[in-house]
Order: sequence, then C-alpha cells, then structure tokens
Amino acid sequence: MNKITIVGGGPAGTAAALRAAELGAEVTLLEARALGGTCVVDGCVPTRVLARAARMAREVRDAHLWGLEVGEVGVRWDRIMQRVDDTVRSVSAARASAGELAQAGVDVRVGHHARFVDAHTLEFGDDKVEADAILLCMGGSPRALPIPGAELATLPNEVLSWDTLPERVAVVGSGSTGAQLVTVFSSLGSQVTLLDVAPRILPHADGDVAATVEVAFRSQGITVTTGIDGLTAIERLEDAAATSADHGGGPLRLRYGSGGTETALEVDAVVLATGWPARTEGLGLDAAGIDHGPGRIPVDAYLRTSVPHIYAPGDANQRDMLVQSAAEEGEAAAVNAVLGPTRSTPHALLPWGGFTDPDTAGVGLTEEEASRHDDECITALVPLSGLERAIIDERTEGFLKLIADRRRSMVLGAHAAGESAVEVIHAVTTAMASGTDPATLARVQFAYPTYSAAIGAAAQELLREGS
Repeated sequence: MNKITIVGGGPAGTAAALRAAELGAEVTLLEARALGGTCVVDGCVPTRVLARAARMAREVRDAHLWGLEVGEVGVRWDRIMQRVDDTVRSVSAARASAGELAQAGVDVRVGHHARFVDAHTLEFGDDKVEADAILLCMGGSPRALPIPGAELATLPNEVLSWDTLPERVAVVGSGSTGAQLVTVFSSLGSQVTLLDVAPRILPHADGDVAATVEVAFRSQGITVTTGIDGLTAIERLEDAAATSADHGGGPLRLRYGSGGTETALEVDAVVLATGWPARTEGLGLDAAGIDHGPGRIPVDAYLRTSVPHIYAPGDANQRDMLVQSAAEEGEAAAVNAVLGPTRSTPHALLPWGGFTDPDTAGVGLTEEEASRHDDECITALVPLSGLERAIIDERTEGFLKLIADRRRSMVLGAHAAGESAVEVIHAVTTAMASGTDPATLARVQFAYPTYSAAIGAAAQELLREGS
C-alpha cells in the first residue's frame, strides 16, 4: 500500500486526501491551522460575505427608485464581522470535514507546521512522518512589501481583525482581491484610493472589462492611480496612538513614487493586496532537494516538482490560484502519486469571477490574447444598456463579449462586466466545454427577461461578424 502524506487541508489537500484514500493509499494529512484552507477561513468566503453586505448597502440606497422609502444606511462593522464568522463556520461544515476524511480512512493531524527532514520524511511537532509520495498543498499567503513601515499596513486577511471601518483607506494592488476590497470599503462608506504599479487595474482581465470597472470606480468617487513607481514608506502620524488598534495603525502617511516624484497620502489604513506567493517559509524545501523560486514551486504537466515523488498542486505552483483549480489539481496529483503520472490538468476552460461593482468574470482567451495568436479571431460585444433585464433592474452598466475563431467556428473566450456576470460566464463555459459552436449558441432560446439572453445576442452578432 502506498503511503501518501499531504501538507495542507485546503481545497487541494482535502480533494487529494479523499481521492488517494479512494484509490487505496494510506493517507496522512498535516494541517497547521484548521481544515478548509485560506479561502474558507480568511480569504474568498469572508470577502464574499463583505461583498454581499456592500451590495445590500447599495441596494438600500437605491430603494427609492422602486418607490420604497428607507432610512440612511448605518454600518455596524462588528455585526458584519459576526456574520462573517457565522458564515465561515457554516461553509466549513458544508465542505470536507475531519469526520468525512476520517471515515475515508485519512489520518488527519492538526496543530503544527510541517518541515522536511529529507525527501521522504516530514517533521510535524514531535512526530516524524514518512511517505512514498508527498503532496504540497499548503496554499499561499499575502505578500508584504519590503519598505519602511510595512508593519503598519494591513494584509487582506487582517481586514477581518479591524474593530471599525476606517474613514480613509488606500488599497495597493488592483487584482481581484484589491478590486473587491475597494468595492466593499467604498460601498460601506469609506473614502478609497486605489494604487497599482500596473498600467491599468485588473491586469489579468480582458481590457474592456478593466476599463469598464475603472470608469465605474471613478464615478463612485474612488480615486484610481495606476502606473506608479512603487511605495516608498508608510509612516504613523503623531496623533495615531489613540486609534492605532482600531484599523491597521492609522492615521498614516503613505508615500509612493509616481513619474519620478514622491507623493504623500494621508489615510487611516493601508491595505496591501500585492500578491499571493506560495506558503513555503519554514517548510525546508532545500532539505528535500526541491527546486523552488521566489514564492513558487515549479511543476511539470503532472504536477511533479523537481523531486518526482513530491507534487505541488494548487497555489503552491502559482499557475491559477483559484479554489476550483486547486481542487482539480489536488485530485489529479493524488491519482498521479498513487497510479503513476497519467493525469494532467489543462486549465484552458477555467472561469474566474470578481464581486466588484460592477461584477466581473471571464473564461478562455482575452481579446488581446486571441489577437496575438489567431489572425482569424472575431469578437462580439453586447452592451447591457440594450438588455431588457438590465433595464428593469437599473443595472445597465457593462457588457458581455464573445471571442471566436472564424475558421474553426469555435468560441475562444468570453468576458463580462456587469450584473450577474459570473453566472452568465458559467453558462458560456459549459457551452465551450461541450464544443458548442456560435451558430448553435445563437439558436438557444434563453428565458426572458434574463442576463443570460446576452449570450444569444452575442452569438448572433458573431455570426454576422463572421459572414
């Protein structure tokens, strides 16, 4: 019987443990904190709760548009945090639990950080755990910046420890996490500044999606500054002592370079959403002979590290860093560890979504990517301003874009900004996965009035573009 040891009890680790046990392996799972992983405990699940609270605040403010009279929106940050805690407990209970893992025969051990002794042995507290194969599913952690005063900043997971919501917040980093936190803070009443060294916000997204969100942010009173040279320092102001425990050490002065000059910004909190490197500190990768770079562990198509019996699925390899891909990679790594390298994990159809205002989502190639690789690609963009459901809901901001290959008559990508963008993109993902061509998609009779009807309209536009 193969002995498999898994480091980390998040989506990748629990999926790997259950699959390896199902295949007959003797499985040990080592977790430092609690089962569920960063996403459930202090990552995307709490952020989604905050996003829900932010949406409700916006809807209450807009209630008068439907003839409803309500009072001013009052924000009780302590009650929002209680809601976060309750939801995390409920989601944790709904996901793979210690009981489910134990029932599958997995030996779950919690409470210490694992460390390599050699390529087949891990130290876990006072125990030495030996294995034929090891899966590194420890995920990632927020990146702090090496600047003076970095300790005064708040990392995204530390937002949950605030006692109050700051009046003025600077968010550094405009990827999915930063953009979502910007929406949360702004919707709940904070004055928000968004800073990034990238030339535009949401650098991973389709250009039209990023542009739409930036215009929306500015219209909401959010200050957006991109293309900065970088942060130079964070300083505590002299009158900060009385409030420093409330929310990240404020009031603070944030210094950053832009265009060769230094700018100083006074805020009550600085949130650093500047990356998500693999959590490898203290793991002792060198003792196992594992090649690794800054914040990542390189893997091959079968998720093997430079040491063939050691695998690194999920955030550790920095390929996609999404819950759904981590679980898929965890299961694939388990299969490869038990049965041999037979299962790869191509992620061409990996949808992503962001709960900003407006929502964002995408799958497949962006228009920029498709244009670089395919001179026969065509696009169709349907504005929500002409969609009946969006008009009914007073949510006409945004669009759905489809990208297709004219020669092969296949959808290459889909991207959206606006209400229900994430759910709409999932429908397109299903069509792409089944090989549905634009002509067939154009004939689908979508329910009326729905946001998904934009899919049919965009497919019909593709046919006109391709004729």
